[in-house]
Amino acid sequence: MKKVTLLVFVALTAVMCTVDQLDNPLDNQLIALLQRISPDGTLSHFVLPNSTDLEAIPQGPQNALSPAKIKLGKMLFYETGLARKARQASGIGTFSCSTCHVPASGFMPGRVQGIADGGQGFGQKGESRGKLSAYAETEIDVQGARPLSLLNVAYVTNTTWSGKFGAFHKNAGTENLWGKDPTTAVNKLGLDGLEAQNIEGLRIHRFVVDKYVLDTLGYRSMFDEAFGDWDVAERYSELATSFAISAYLRTLLPTEAPYQRWLRGDELALNEQEKRGAILFYSKAGCYRCHQGAALSSNEFYALGVGDLYQTGQAFATGPNDIRNRGRGGYTLKYEDMCKFKVPQIYNMADSPFYFHGSSKRSLREVVEYFNNAVPENPNAPEENISPLFHPLNLTPGEITDLTAFLSNGLRDPNLRRYVPERVLSGNCFPNNDPLAKKDMGCN
Repeated sequence: MKKVTLLVFVALTAVMCTVDQLDNPLDNQLIALLQRISPDGTLSHFVLPNSTDLEAIPQGPQNALSPAKIKLGKMLFYETGLARKARQASGIGTFSCSTCHVPASGFMPGRVQGIADGGQGFGQKGESRGKLSAYAETEIDVQGARPLSLLNVAYVTNTTWSGKFGAFHKNAGTENLWGKDPTTAVNKLGLDGLEAQNIEGLRIHRFVVDKYVLDTLGYRSMFDEAFGDWDVAERYSELATSFAISAYLRTLLPTEAPYQRWLRGDELALNEQEKRGAILFYSKAGCYRCHQGAALSSNEFYALGVGDLYQTGQAFATGPNDIRNRGRGGYTLKYEDMCKFKVPQIYNMADSPFYFHGSSKRSLREVVEYFNNAVPENPNAPEENISPLFHPLNLTPGEITDLTAFLSNGLRDPNLRRYVPERVLSGNCFPNNDPLAKKDMGCN
């Protein structure tokens, strides 16, 4: 049969019932699986938009994407100069949003738990971040669950492991809860999850946009360009700051991952092992049932009985009573939601060796083996809440190796550095600007 490129195949399947097959049987098998699963029968359902195709990127009506917003948000996300109200003088100007969402670590912490204010050091990918001795454990900025990756966050309607941020989608009908946990009062503004969470993030981490940031550092003109149609009283507010950062985050799309390149027509982007792993992902292993669509995530919540962060023995300021251990139940307060956590996206998971909300696994092979064995490890997770999708998969050792290869390599975008600015207006080092981190990074 005549060979056609995969790119042509993708285009033709939208309008034709049959096309010539590719030469590689693995390609044909994977294509057939994707066609069967796709709502419209085409591979385009699984293709991420380019970060410059703003109209194609999911976004809420309150915060339409624009190049000026994205440009501003890209600077603010890495700007340690916003850390104006650190709890101690030694922490001022030393951390940024990217402290806990390190690009080289897949926009996740490089260690078991992120540390913003009260942290020091960096290492190569954030793995050597530690606590400043001058800070008490109760003073440092940490979370009781591992921060999620920011890749593909444009597809997330309600953010955090519990989905507590956002006024719509999963949180429609939960208005009576907004403010019971003080952080969720921001939902009363009627925003999508990302924009709401980033307002609360600015508050929690005490980031400030003031006259110093606007005029001394020089961000006023960028705010004017991004929000020139806003009243001047609101143009430099935490709402505008959140909208800019959120706009930038929505463009963090791992489109250069081999799997995405394969979907766009590069038949050789995945090797034979990775193609076998992809076939398992969409068939025997059943990963696609939760990790759906282009982002390989979903806005659903499941209990898998994994360990909590405090159980690692390596985390600060958390323990058995931390509300984050309860997942969705910590927000809804319903027993049937206890220990159910949001399905995360899984691109670039190989960039940081910590997995699940509690960093309980240290490699992707361990993750695959955990799903394969399907034995809950956390006695605190109610047995009746464990998802029926969590059951033994009966994968062979070779199949585990193939699936792990697809997750590790096929889904890894090697060029996330393209989303990082060369410098920020303060001239500070980033993502961290404390003396030890600067030494680690070779930053002057």
